[in-house]
Amino acid sequence: MINNLHHTGPLTEKRQALYGHAGGVIWLTGLSAAGKSSLAVALEQALCARGYACYVLDGDTLRTGLNANLGFSPEDRQENVRRVAEVAALFAQAGMVCITAVISPYREARGYARQCYAQSFHEVHVAADLSSCEGRDPKGLYRKARTGELAHFSGVSAPYEIPLNPDLRIDTGRETLKDSLDTLLRYVLQHIPHTT
Repeated sequence: MINNLHHTGPLTEKRQALYGHAGGVIWLTGLSAAGKSSLAVALEQALCARGYACYVLDGDTLRTGLNANLGFSPEDRQENVRRVAEVAALFAQAGMVCITAVISPYREARGYARQCYAQSFHEVHVAADLSSCEGRDPKGLYRKARTGELAHFSGVSAPYEIPLNPDLRIDTGRETLKDSLDTLLRYVLQHIPHTT
């Protein structure tokens, strides 16, 4: 069930006046090693330098705490996204820009995430292709997935459902991190403008 008790009214206006911008969720989705975390951290730094209040929720980090009890089955992946979406919505309700970096392989779960903060949710497909991601493989996860050591791995032994209509698509397999960041930053500044 979606929690639709989003805060509106005078307190929301006070937070917006305090931070100089509205709250929002920037949801980065893509394969493992597509560059989601690098892009999220770079965006956070760029926004903070411009006076934004923002925070990154990284899927790998969350799996060591909030989601430590979850595996990688389809059901656990759905629950992982549900928890991240609810927390991201809380940050946005508090007036911050919350940047998530989560594989979130299923369209249905990403749809749920959008409903959690529909007034300012931005799905960004970090669209590096499988061969680019597998070529990077900084943690050796693709190798383990190919040899059967790692089950339920998105793009190899489990599906990744490509977003059909993302708010923004960035091809980090062909662009540099700087070019990808420039594109993403322009998008955020346009859709969540800073008023002070």
